[in-house]
Amino acid sequence: MPLAATLSSVPVVIDEEKCIAHKGCTVCVDVCPLDVLAIDMLKGKAFMKYDECWYCMPCETDCPTDAVKVSIPYLLR
Repeated sequence: MPLAATLSSVPVVIDEEKCIAHKGCTVCVDVCPLDVLAIDMLKGKAFMKYDECWYCMPCETDCPTDAVKVSIPYLLR
C-alpha cells in the first residue's frame, strides 16, 4: 500500500478543528474496512495513513462531528 504522500492528494480529509480523536473518538478508524485511517497520537487527530480508498463513505457518514470528508473522483460519481 502506498503511503499517503500529501494531505492534498488523499481522498479522505479530516477537519482537525472538528475532529475529537483527542477525546477518545475512533469512529472513522473503526468503520474503515481498509484500515487506511489512523489517529495521530501527537496531534490527537485522525488522518489518512494509506492512499487506498474505496469511497464507501462510513467514515464520513458515521463521524459524530462531521469532521471527515471523502472526495469522490468525478468519474466515480
